[in-house]
Amino acid sequence: MLNSELKQQIDSLWDKFWSNGMPEHMGALKHINYLVFMRYLEDFENVRIIAAKQSKKKYTSIFDGHDEMRWSTWKNYSGEKILSHVRNKVFPFIKNLDYKEGFKLDLKDSNFEINSPILLQEAVQTIEELKISEQNYDTQGDIYEYIVSKLETSGLNGGFRTPRHIIKMMIEIIDPDVNQKICDPACGTGGFLVNSYLHILKKYNNKESNDADRAVGDKLSDKQREFLLNEQLYGFDYDRSMMQFSQMNMILHGFRRPNVQYQNSVGKQFNQDEEYDVILANPPFAGNLNKSEINEDIDVKTTKTELLFLEVFYNKLVTGGQAAIIVPAGILFGSSNAHLEIRKTLLEKCQLEAIVYLPSGVFKPYSGVSTAVLFFTKGGSTEKVWLYDMEHDGFSLDDKRVKVKENDIPDILAKFPNRKKSKKSISITVKEIKENDYNLNVRRYIDNSVPEEQIDIQEAANKLDEMKKDRKSSEEQMIKDLKELGFKV
Repeated sequence: MLNSELKQQIDSLWDKFWSNGMPEHMGALKHINYLVFMRYLEDFENVRIIAAKQSKKKYTSIFDGHDEMRWSTWKNYSGEKILSHVRNKVFPFIKNLDYKEGFKLDLKDSNFEINSPILLQEAVQTIEELKISEQNYDTQGDIYEYIVSKLETSGLNGGFRTPRHIIKMMIEIIDPDVNQKICDPACGTGGFLVNSYLHILKKYNNKESNDADRAVGDKLSDKQREFLLNEQLYGFDYDRSMMQFSQMNMILHGFRRPNVQYQNSVGKQFNQDEEYDVILANPPFAGNLNKSEINEDIDVKTTKTELLFLEVFYNKLVTGGQAAIIVPAGILFGSSNAHLEIRKTLLEKCQLEAIVYLPSGVFKPYSGVSTAVLFFTKGGSTEKVWLYDMEHDGFSLDDKRVKVKENDIPDILAKFPNRKKSKKSISITVKEIKENDYNLNVRRYIDNSVPEEQIDIQEAANKLDEMKKDRKSSEEQMIKDLKELGFKV
């Protein structure tokens, strides 16, 4: 989480885009990310140049023979000079990274659309003032995620950015290792992929190293590191902008050719053959597809994306493969045939090890939707399921999401290995689940439970609150615009 000063700087940058002729949220977000990428790409290269010199290894920088493309070269250009240079030289250079030293970055359908030299100068100055180096992964990641969070339309089609502390909890429980193929079939900005990479590096840190607290991975062999960077992590997304952000995010963490593709994982063109050892994902909620779009190898009869993705995850895992998936609470107790079919698959064709019910404020300010994390292994069948009703995640559950003392995540991590019982957790047998018509709602089995009807009512109330806020915001903006035009309001 960022401090207030950094947030104010990014908010100011966002406002500058709005007031300088780029009010469309996705356009502003894309161009802020392009500039952040240009800034950090030079840091990224400089660190590797120094490391190569220290180890006496040869390193070919993408800037060799192209010093004019470095952020430090053009950041102080003024007026039309900076606009012309970035639009006509630097951005095409970035777009063509695919052809320079083995980089892979898919910006082929993208253009640099900032037309105001003043806006570009102010944006460059603000990004420069953030003063975040390539070495500071956590703060850099927070800045990147906060920029993405500014996209007010991020809730469209049921897609919400996953908080990084929830991602880290899921990854720590699954504990991915070297030589395992890891995939996020709905990767968004690449949070699960990048944090899986950092987890593996930290897991193989030399404990005696001065860098033991950083993701160094100095105990990895050359072969293991090569596999990690080139063959271990895979992502897919049906939103081209999100796919691009994920690629940029991974490049800024050391990948030259990230395996991230523009593809609909539930669509007809996506291969459903089993392939991955680990799947980590937060798929779109509440979306619906046309039947004609859905892959014919998906058996569950539904158009709901959250159910379709669950079958895709099952299909793509190898036998013995593990998954940690965020799902809407309705998956756990929905009464349709498709809901029942998916739950039977999880219980009868998998070992459903645990369900962690997340507090409804985890996805605020985007949504108050109730969610849970499913942990399962493909193959065999389930005997017992450990349920945990998380009440606190270390941040306030309102729109502000400020840090608080109450945090159940350490307790979850401590109890998960032995599935210990507590006031907030319990293990239930498959027999109990079947007696409850395959209902997996955590709060049905734990004493401080909330009936499904109340969950539905709360979700409806949350959506109504969001609609009221949106309407109020629109009305306030309209009044402001009318006043600026000289009307008395």
